[in-house]
Amino acid sequence: MKEEVDLLTKKQRKKLKKRSIFTLLLTLTSVLFFSALFVILSDDEYRGKTLDVLEQNGAPVEMEIPEEFINVYKSAEEEYGVDWQLLAAHHRVETRFSTMDTLVSPVGAEGHMQFMPCTFIGWAHPSCEGLGEGDISKDELTDPEAIEKYGGYGIDANGDGVADPYNIEDAVYSAANYLSQNGAADGDLESAIFLYNRSDQYVEDVLGFYRDYIEKHP
Repeated sequence: MKEEVDLLTKKQRKKLKKRSIFTLLLTLTSVLFFSALFVILSDDEYRGKTLDVLEQNGAPVEMEIPEEFINVYKSAEEEYGVDWQLLAAHHRVETRFSTMDTLVSPVGAEGHMQFMPCTFIGWAHPSCEGLGEGDISKDELTDPEAIEKYGGYGIDANGDGVADPYNIEDAVYSAANYLSQNGAADGDLESAIFLYNRSDQYVEDVLGFYRDYIEKHP
């Protein structure tokens, strides 16, 4: 009888040991997964398809180009020689076609196409350093004369006297201006996209959507 009890105890101990190992492995796997996800999101500044991992839990994943933006993209293409599908791809990756809860990123990029203030007004602005958030008032940031003075990329596309990163026309034209001046108009897409946001993942994401949109909207 004693031997039977000892045997049962040994079996119970084995089961408990196996359960403990399984629980430990499951915990470690979860920790590693969420740590990796955090690093990805941090590196890409909450941009691109990496965010789609979170969207799968109920939020819609917007892939198609909203009809209301296409004429804006095409008009900017005519002005700056940058494929409108590329502008759409940037818009999709930057703010998911302006459907983000906020149009200000954790590092301070603003508007529909996510410009750092110093890139928008120009890095010659006396407050511009570091990541480019600067100490710039809204009136100065959106002043076309100030933008010309400091060598920025902001554009007053609709002619209202203001270059506003929160106005869809101004934002798209500004992005087209930036990409055009950095090689996209000459076909050097990868370099231009990388300069827009210095991340290999970002380049991959934008080019992925660009190719998809070229195929669907030749």
